Amino acid sequence: MIMTVRGGLRSFGRRTFASFAVRNYRWYFAGALVSNIGTWMQRTCQDWLVLVDLTDHSSTALGYVTALQFLAMPFLAPYAGAVVDRFAKRSVLRVTQALLGLNALWLWALIATHAVALWQVYLFAFAQGAITSFDSPARQAFVSEMVSRRLIPNAVGMNSMSFNAARIIGPGLAGLLIAAFGVGPGMLVNALSFAAMLAGLAMMSADELHPAEPRRGGGAAREGLSYVGHHPEILIIFVIAFMTGTFGMNFQITNATMATEVFGRGAAQYGALGTIMAVGTLGAAVIAARRRNPRVRTLMIGLVGFTAADTALALAPDYWVYAVLLVPTGLCALTVLTCANSAVQVASAPQLRGRVLALYAALTMGGTPIGAPIVGWVGDVLGPRWSLLVGSIGTGVTVVGVLFYYVVHEGLRFDRHGMHRPPGAVRPAG
Repeated sequence: MIMTVRGGLRSFGRRTFASFAVRNYRWYFAGALVSNIGTWMQRTCQDWLVLVDLTDHSSTALGYVTALQFLAMPFLAPYAGAVVDRFAKRSVLRVTQALLGLNALWLWALIATHAVALWQVYLFAFAQGAITSFDSPARQAFVSEMVSRRLIPNAVGMNSMSFNAARIIGPGLAGLLIAAFGVGPGMLVNALSFAAMLAGLAMMSADELHPAEPRRGGGAAREGLSYVGHHPEILIIFVIAFMTGTFGMNFQITNATMATEVFGRGAAQYGALGTIMAVGTLGAAVIAARRRNPRVRTLMIGLVGFTAADTALALAPDYWVYAVLLVPTGLCALTVLTCANSAVQVASAPQLRGRVLALYAALTMGGTPIGAPIVGWVGDVLGPRWSLLVGSIGTGVTVVGVLFYYVVHEGLRFDRHGMHRPPGAVRPAG
């Protein structure tokens, strides 16, 4: 019995942490984990700074900050993807991580000297988004240079594990720091955490990377758009990711307003909500790391589950019920995002992967400038519960629309193997 359990645990570990067999990926994972903890601390501190210190619980102002963080992405994504495909991705990451660290350090200095104003937070949020427009596709595309194609789904899941393990630690720690010292220390930790990512990149062996052949020449940005337009199996995933990111993934706003306005809780309890939600997202990340192939069926199940869980959140009668419901909500949300990310990476041509992932990032995060102000405005006018229902309605419409597409579209099939075009089917134009 004991031997069977031990064998099962070893098998679980080998499959779940398969990418750790790659030395370069181990260094990347360690640096990203520390940096992600800092990122989640800053997000929590920044939300509290805007919602409590700089405004009188204005969810509209919080929506503007969230929107500005992603405003540049839709415009810069095609060019960012071209840069990522043309230059060494590790070099791009060195530049973007250093710039993100300086941006965070400057904002902390304003807070520490009591010189910060709301318009400055808006400005730094926009600058962070502009840099992230290049950083995000570089990080995602870099995964396929560290590991083999067979390990891409596992590495994507491991990246999500890192992000969500940090999500467990970061918000709770930030909440305690805010309650004891204010928002400044959490901001400083984030600024310093980028050094860990830079160190991880420096420790990698260039000889063990297998980069794609750089793409050069004109029309690089348009090439990525054309590639996606001619691959409906990728385009459908983009639609799902856009609707989920734009209307569903606004917990930076909804958790803050529900905790403070609906349930009357303070900084520590608000920070705890991010940690509790991360329990679900971490669980989904572990499952994703064990998933050998991304399937659209799994993605759709996750989307339906997210719609139902998000609706239940809006109807939660008290703080503790809301907190518990964040676990399945986080699990379903991350199931959608990890499946979509893995499917896009596997389906994309290696030499165009940077451009495709830049467009993917523009849709998942660049839709926030549309969704966040709407969600913030709805929260101010109709109440925080309705800001959650906006997400439920948006993802619910997406479920119906995608299923309708599968029913009426004769060129694609949706079965237990995922989405595919059967032999003899005519490829749709465009």
